[in-house]
Amino acid sequence: MEAALIIFALMVFVAMVSLGVFVTVKAVKAAKRGVDRTITQARRTVEDTTLRAKSLGQVGVTAALAQLRLDLRTSMRATQQALYEGVRVDASLQESIALFERLSAHGRELDEELKRLEQEPDRKRIADSLPDLRERTAKITQSADSLRWAARDRARRFASDDLSELSAQIEVESTALRDWSRPSVDDLTAPAAAPAWDAGPQPAALNQATPATPYPWQKTPRPESTT
Repeated sequence: MEAALIIFALMVFVAMVSLGVFVTVKAVKAAKRGVDRTITQARRTVEDTTLRAKSLGQVGVTAALAQLRLDLRTSMRATQQALYEGVRVDASLQESIALFERLSAHGRELDEELKRLEQEPDRKRIADSLPDLRERTAKITQSADSLRWAARDRARRFASDDLSELSAQIEVESTALRDWSRPSVDDLTAPAAAPAWDAGPQPAALNQATPATPYPWQKTPRPESTT
């Protein structure tokens, strides 16, 4: 019997240790993901700031490349945020997200190409390729913008339809409340009035009703004067 208890205790101990290790590993991984996201976001912020400085502070192909990258990244990031936030309440956006992921592959490829061209010493060759780069950037950003605005228009339409339906229901209820001829719920559920000849005292209730909990906006009744 003692041996069985010892084995059981050891099993419980091992299970608790294993659970502790599992929880610790999960916490470490979650913390690492948080740090990685922070570093990635900081790196993107620095890179975007650098691109803005190049597009405004320099001229020629350097400024042009920086502006193309900035336009591309801004459009893709805004569309990604709109779609992934919208799909939480509208599952039909899953197909739009699938299309966006395919578009993102082209966007990343173009962004890497533009980044490499920033280091290209042959500025004339870059200048010759700018029309094609601008066209490719425009195609990607226009497609991303189209997805983003379509998702926002859909969300706005749903919100407008819901508000219209709610307003109509409230108007119907308001009209019913103004129908003074309709008996109230208190009138329908109140006990029958005592006959006129029954003037005797009524027995007190055995159990007093518990007062309803007041709403936050109700004033607290003043106590009756004892004087």
